[in-house]
Amino acid sequence: MFEVQGKLEVIYDAQQISEKFKKREFVLEIQSGMYPEYPKFQLTQEKCQLLDTFEVGEMVKVCFNLRGRPYEKNGEKTYFTNIEAWRIELATGAPTAPPTAPPPTSAKPKPTPPPVRDVAQQEAGTEDDLPF
Repeated sequence: MFEVQGKLEVIYDAQQISEKFKKREFVLEIQSGMYPEYPKFQLTQEKCQLLDTFEVGEMVKVCFNLRGRPYEKNGEKTYFTNIEAWRIELATGAPTAPPTAPPPTSAKPKPTPPPVRDVAQQEAGTEDDLPF
């Protein structure tokens, strides 16, 4: 599961793809670095109605999953990737952020080295309080 906050840039109408499959797409503007990103998300089936209460320009938080499927035609395999949204809610004023993933678990802090003293100060038993 991932989540991201951004501004609703585009909301498309629902599309009836087949008798049993319906989808609705929308685009978020996400501030990431120097340039904004514009990923397109997809809602399917009964989740299509989640967008009914939102308007273009609103800041929202979207929970989503990444989905990918292979497709083979005429002996050539290609892959499709979808960003499948499953929850949308108004953002609570937090800044926009890229998708989040769990933090690494093996990070250990480095030990702090002991302070360096001047040999003359050590012999005289005096220390300078200045940091440089």
